[in-house]
Amino acid sequence: MADQYLMTADQKDLQAMVRDFAEKEIIPYNAEWDREAAIPAEAIQKGYDMGLHVMIVPEKYGGMGLDETTYCILREMLGWGDASYALTIGGNTLGFTPVEIAGTEEQKKMFADIIVPGALSSFCLTEAQGGSDAATSLTTATKVGDEYIINGSKTFVTNGGLSSAYVVFAMTDKEKGVKGLSAFIVERSRPGVSVGKKEDKMGIRASNTTDVIFQDVKIPASNLLGSEGQGFKIAMQTLDRARPSGSSAGVGLCQRAIDEAVKYAKERVVFGKPIAKHQAVAFMLADMEIQTEAARQLVMNSARLMDNGIFDTKLAAVAKCFVGDIAVQVTCNAVQVLGGYGYSKEYPVEKLMRDAKIYQIFEGTNQIQRMVISSNMLR
Repeated sequence: MADQYLMTADQKDLQAMVRDFAEKEIIPYNAEWDREAAIPAEAIQKGYDMGLHVMIVPEKYGGMGLDETTYCILREMLGWGDASYALTIGGNTLGFTPVEIAGTEEQKKMFADIIVPGALSSFCLTEAQGGSDAATSLTTATKVGDEYIINGSKTFVTNGGLSSAYVVFAMTDKEKGVKGLSAFIVERSRPGVSVGKKEDKMGIRASNTTDVIFQDVKIPASNLLGSEGQGFKIAMQTLDRARPSGSSAGVGLCQRAIDEAVKYAKERVVFGKPIAKHQAVAFMLADMEIQTEAARQLVMNSARLMDNGIFDTKLAAVAKCFVGDIAVQVTCNAVQVLGGYGYSKEYPVEKLMRDAKIYQIFEGTNQIQRMVISSNMLR
């Protein structure tokens, strides 16, 4: 688990608390939630009761106010428990962060007052026709008097059907491309806001992923974050800041795969001895450990830099990209260690492998991360 040698006593206590929560309230229900493609409301409520949905929200707004390093330690433990749960309860990172970056004090308090009592929020950027290309956004925000009217739809919205508030990116000036993109706070209760199709996914099946539709949705002009045209900048800064914590959940998933593979390898006897004693399997386990520890350190390095006021886009992209790639490899190797049983739903590693793939896709595909990394290298 994360950096045992450098963790403070408080961090160790919080980690132990979340691990205990994962062992008792998350892991026993992994398979059921995966089958049902949903997490029961009462299970999410238990996360609310612990404040896990507002770990990054400052204390003055009612949150836990954790530093990034501590937050990543706890997100890793939630990812170890279940990737879907970690994503659901951690979704407020993407929801609150743009408000924290560009919002006024009034906006921050307003948003916190919605989520702190026990609610989720969503980051609405991706559209069906655009994917990673925000410049093709068809969602518009037209100013009429002291209001904006929003029309359009967003896809692949995490917690889309569960959230009480959205940060929506919409075009205020189509002629300017990404420089015409703006960001808005939109409450779920606004007339014209509706939830569309729910995605039937390969992995992270219990995470709620939907379309969100905005039809003549009127919001006050005071719900604009920053100024018109700053939306793309706000979105990119949000993703940069969210990548370490999101990636830390992927590290937790890798650690779970290792734990399951080691347990099985010590118990499974072939040719007169546990398969862990066979070098082919032992070396595979060693490679899984090397990759996961390297990923963990990349994530923690980005987190510590953030805690010191350094937001390094390249290093955040490096961490995200590496975690995504090794999550797929580590979980695939876990399936291989278990052999035929690894391919069976009787054991959890096949689910871990399905869950892992998303870490190469969401919050910026690994191809996009490589573009970010290389452009920074060549600048």
